[in-house]
Amino acid sequence: MKKVEIYTDGACSGNPGKGGWAAILIYKGYEKEHSGNAQYTTNNRMELMAVIEGLSLLKEPCKVSLYSDSAYVVQAFNNGWIYGWHSNNWMRAKNEDVKNRDLWEELLALTKSHYVTFIKVKGHSDNEYNNRCDALARAEIKKLTD
Repeated sequence: MKKVEIYTDGACSGNPGKGGWAAILIYKGYEKEHSGNAQYTTNNRMELMAVIEGLSLLKEPCKVSLYSDSAYVVQAFNNGWIYGWHSNNWMRAKNEDVKNRDLWEELLALTKSHYVTFIKVKGHSDNEYNNRCDALARAEIKKLTD
């Protein structure tokens, strides 16, 4: 199984507002940057889109180390929340609908094709790839305002 690193980040100008997402895939020293935007969205949706788009680029099952500064995304998997939401028909413990269900369902399906380890990184600090993802995501927002 190929070992791939994926760094992701999402950003929003206003929440909700214009948004951008980015992913950097690293395999055997090669790097691929991928980014996009949305006219009206939330920061959490952009964080999820970054992960979805990064995993979507993989052409075969891989062992993935996925780095994100989003506690929302990382904790959903590492704490098992997503599996509880899924088994509870996408309802939270407080009998509330899970927000962004469409993206969570898509992401859950993608993770079934790969062995993914979610790793939390500190945002806006000294992580080169997280900082690059942030810059790419913000550049995508800028495209919507120019």
